[in-house]
Amino acid sequence: MAVHNADVNLVRLPDELDYPAAAALGCRFATAFRAVVSQGRAAAGEWVAVHGCGGVGLSAVMIAAACGAQVVAVDVAPGALELARSCGATICLDGSALTEPGEVAAAVREATGGGAHLSLDALGSHATCTASIESLRRRGRHVQVGLLPAAQGRPALPMELVIAFELELRGSHGMPAHAYPELLRLVTAGVLRPAELITRSIGLTEVPHALATMDRPAPGGMCLIHPR
Repeated sequence: MAVHNADVNLVRLPDELDYPAAAALGCRFATAFRAVVSQGRAAAGEWVAVHGCGGVGLSAVMIAAACGAQVVAVDVAPGALELARSCGATICLDGSALTEPGEVAAAVREATGGGAHLSLDALGSHATCTASIESLRRRGRHVQVGLLPAAQGRPALPMELVIAFELELRGSHGMPAHAYPELLRLVTAGVLRPAELITRSIGLTEVPHALATMDRPAPGGMCLIHPR
């Protein structure tokens, strides 16, 4: 296929990287890498909360743990939380048991001794966005990774906390090609292991069914489409 401005838009894969691991980098892992490292500035010893442990969220857990941070993972699916633990999460919180407003944020603040230094909404919902902001300690940093389309209505954010706690709110969208070398260096060194997030593989004939079920809870991890 033709790629415009290929000299800046293509990334050469290291010989050590196989195709499944490279496919796992794609949107999810690379997006999480920029959100955690560049936008979130995760540092060793900090508490990082990840709200939503799908492909992006699990990637964020692994990347934050690799930065030396302590990670609190939040999700409603036991399988996703089990994967988050294997990716390096220090604490896993079952969001399905925290249904009242403010309960998730309160649980994160208690688990982290006052709130996360960095919190990411890796799902993209009014509830997870609000919980992420409310999970922060003073001078904390919220990064919005999950999409919040305006057509679904704009969330009412707790701006009183943003002002009183002097919180930082940032968005993160994808990752430019020129930033890949740092990510690839960590993958080839074994510090980051995106292939471990691939939990199932399907053929092209199974794709229509997989697409039709994307509006409901899915098994944890990434699904790889393999053109058998």
